[in-house]
Amino acid sequence: MSLLARTRLPSPLLNATAHARLLGQQGRRGLASAAPDRRVKIVDVSPRDGLQNERGGMVATATKIELIRRLQDEAGVRCIEAGAFVSPKWVPQMGDTPDVLAGMPTRAGVTYPFLVPNAKGLETLLRLQGDMEAAGTAKKTDEIAIFTAASEGFCRANTNCSIDESLDRLAGVASKAAEAGLRVRGYVSVVAHCPYEGRVDPRRAADVSRKLLEMGCYEVSLGDTVGAASPSEMLAVLNECTRFARPEQLAAHCHDTMGSGLSNVLAMVKAGVRTVDSAVGGLGGCPYSPGATGNIDTESVVYALQREGYETGVDLEAAAKIGQWINEALGKANGSSAGRAILARLAMAQTKGKGEGNDQRESRL
Repeated sequence: MSLLARTRLPSPLLNATAHARLLGQQGRRGLASAAPDRRVKIVDVSPRDGLQNERGGMVATATKIELIRRLQDEAGVRCIEAGAFVSPKWVPQMGDTPDVLAGMPTRAGVTYPFLVPNAKGLETLLRLQGDMEAAGTAKKTDEIAIFTAASEGFCRANTNCSIDESLDRLAGVASKAAEAGLRVRGYVSVVAHCPYEGRVDPRRAADVSRKLLEMGCYEVSLGDTVGAASPSEMLAVLNECTRFARPEQLAAHCHDTMGSGLSNVLAMVKAGVRTVDSAVGGLGGCPYSPGATGNIDTESVVYALQREGYETGVDLEAAAKIGQWINEALGKANGSSAGRAILARLAMAQTKGKGEGNDQRESRL
């Protein structure tokens, strides 16, 4: 039974205040109190989802590897989506994923899921890791991610097959991955809005999520790929999913096209979700969703969660510096307003410190 089965979610037309009022009325029965743990895991998807749609020329392999290193060593991110084993014909930016896998540094306690859309991608990953072990090198990852969509139109545009066909293929991938000792994370795209079909029925998104969990995914990330959903709409999807899953088995994956990404993240976290996907500097986009902007930026997510009393383990200043660095490397403006503000404050503090130092030296003359 849904954790909100006894209370209807508000209409998508209601605002966030109405949501908060409703959730507060539910007490112990509601999603708001489903997970008292204040720790939230950040999955930084910059190296894969953040870079896969870059159009300004190929991103150097060394830059991708350095991005992974900075995220783990400097920002303290503990889950980094490192790349994708996909056809370079369709996603050229991910064509060097085998080289990224071979060259990236790893740290104990950090996971590095790679997106694997089909059996061929999984076979490539397993072969490469087998070669590493044969050469006396430890495997780099013990986790993959698989994906499908909640709308037929988006699924066909992205995978050239129906949702049911996609799920059949993924079941084989998940089974083989489990046999190889790999954990499997699932993605469901366009859970609220589709660029081809419009509004998506929350029950359809939940049904697809349920099937991913049943095939062995330890977690399913609910994606507002278009970046058009409201908190009401994302909570409606979450409500349907909690009929068969705990909120902690679900993740928030929100884009910020219409400016609601952070509101959606906070609503889902307050409702019990404990994993958030994000990208430093707001990197990202979607080739199958015209006009969609990047992922919600890691800097804004971490800042907001910290202010709300949650723990992420991510160094906010370091994340801001990394977001600025990678955007400069790509020749782009920094897409994180929080990141820009943090860097501006750091620069001001540094300038003030230098000025005070000069004043002290002058006073001694």
